[in-house]
Amino acid sequence: MGRCQWARTAQSVAYHDQEWGVPQHDDRVLFEFLVLEGAQAGLSWETILHKRGRYRQVFDGFDPAKVAGYGEEKVAALLADPGIIRNRLKVRSAVTNARAFLAVQKEFGTFDRYLWGFVDGEPLQNAWASLAEIPAETLVSRTLSRDLKQRGFTFVGPTICYALMQAVGLVNDHTVDCVRWGDLGGGVPK
Repeated sequence: MGRCQWARTAQSVAYHDQEWGVPQHDDRVLFEFLVLEGAQAGLSWETILHKRGRYRQVFDGFDPAKVAGYGEEKVAALLADPGIIRNRLKVRSAVTNARAFLAVQKEFGTFDRYLWGFVDGEPLQNAWASLAEIPAETLVSRTLSRDLKQRGFTFVGPTICYALMQAVGLVNDHTVDCVRWGDLGGGVPK
């Protein structure tokens, strides 16, 4: 099975083959990726995958309503937990973003409706020959980043937003030699 070059370990291969680029519409899953992509900033995704199970435990299954209610005591407990990335700004960002996430849900009905609106409800289909061609950010990710920041989100720069878009399937950035590219609609005319 041909796959993207970045999928090299058992953990990253499983993530690549089962999740990365698959269109997600569940708000809880979208919130999970929003938090994890922010936590990943400056680190490898492999590190985040390794800690993902613990994140799910200590962040109450990524229930945004619960995370939005975290106070200083919970934040302190999270910062003391070696099973997650113990960066004060990133942990506080998860709480801030949960509150902003709930506001978006209230305005749009779902975060899914808001997020997918940036791609008119359909995944953007790219056709990259190699990993080196894939951009770190795009016009859409810059637009999304600006809008999220205006809504009070943090750790949502254009690169983080593009990684989020890739992870949850707003864009198909599997390379053309990867079997998942075709599985997820690459090469299919619209």
